[in-house]
Amino acid sequence: MSELSDRIKLFDEGMLPDMLRLKYEAMTENAFRYYRGTCRLFYDDLSKVKHFPKSPPAWICGDLHLENFGSYRGSNNLVYFDLNDFDEAALAPAAWELVRMLASVFIAFDGLKFEEEKALKMGQLFLKTYADTLAKGKATSIEPRTAKGIICNFLKEAGHSDQKDILEKRTVKKEKEYVLSLADERHFKMDKPLRKALNEHITEWVKNSSDGPYNYKVKSTVFRLAGTGSVGVKRYLFLLKSTNTKNKYLLLDMKQARPSAPQMYLTRTRQPAWDNEATRVITVQQRMQYVPPSLLSTTVFDDEPFIIQELQPVKDSIKFKQLSDYRDMYQVIDDMATLTASAQLRSGGIQGSANIDALMAFGANPDWQQPLLTYAIAYAEKVKGDYRCFVRDFKNGVFE
Repeated sequence: MSELSDRIKLFDEGMLPDMLRLKYEAMTENAFRYYRGTCRLFYDDLSKVKHFPKSPPAWICGDLHLENFGSYRGSNNLVYFDLNDFDEAALAPAAWELVRMLASVFIAFDGLKFEEEKALKMGQLFLKTYADTLAKGKATSIEPRTAKGIICNFLKEAGHSDQKDILEKRTVKKEKEYVLSLADERHFKMDKPLRKALNEHITEWVKNSSDGPYNYKVKSTVFRLAGTGSVGVKRYLFLLKSTNTKNKYLLLDMKQARPSAPQMYLTRTRQPAWDNEATRVITVQQRMQYVPPSLLSTTVFDDEPFIIQELQPVKDSIKFKQLSDYRDMYQVIDDMATLTASAQLRSGGIQGSANIDALMAFGANPDWQQPLLTYAIAYAEKVKGDYRCFVRDFKNGVFE
């Protein structure tokens, strides 16, 4: 077994063993999927770099890459395109977020067979737009009226989705009632005692939480599989039915919150004293997003923190494979850079993050951009080599 595989297995300790096999299998798909599944490995490598450009402290989502942007319906019932994964959120040097994103661009472009020159231009575009947005000091948002190109089409399609669409995908009718479908490859049956305990927990949460929906009862529960890096955490999906509105249902996702990957290497950056990891995730999400989604909440089940949110018909991520047209990709990268800077500006000056003036000054100084590009290009090459090593080990049964 290689040293690489030793590190990956070490970093995944504490996750569900039967689900980790599925995670590792998914990571063999391509180098980009492997990169998504090795966030802690990325920060472990980054922490060992001696000469990395200095940048002001900022709130970061912690796992920024091309597929961690997407659509969702905000608590104001409008559809937005924004950063959408905050499991690894932390207070960190702003550049840590950027270099994670840049490496994803170079890895994805290689997978799409784009020329190196085009990939470089895209990386330069991301940094320029990010820096320009910071320098202006004003955060912006993207919704259907302000979106352009493929993002505009993406949001319009999302806006036309409704609860009926997600019920058709996730449920089946059983004795005239909807239940979650076990034919869905993302759904797994659970032991009866665990299912009973979860149903009782969510029933109490609905009754007593100020964040919960009113007048709903649990109808069906499954173990849910989603993402890449989060495969292996405890995650459950609940189908709730309204007790006072006919044929009205709600899907709730309940996901275990684990320690932040970058935070483990931020020994010189003091983090807030969060109540638990789930509180960290949703607090940073509420700061960085323009409008957070509805029903975003936390709970503690069996002494472990969990994040609760509605599983929406409009919530979806941009898949980089969809972006085969270079012009479409250009607009998407430009938007992603604007949103990244906006999220940092929006959360500036809070609990240790740099204030707006400091972020503006960082954006106006171009000296850090080339070193970030150089590191990201080199790291993307390292990831491709690591991916080949990982696939060999996987085929040899190392991850059984």
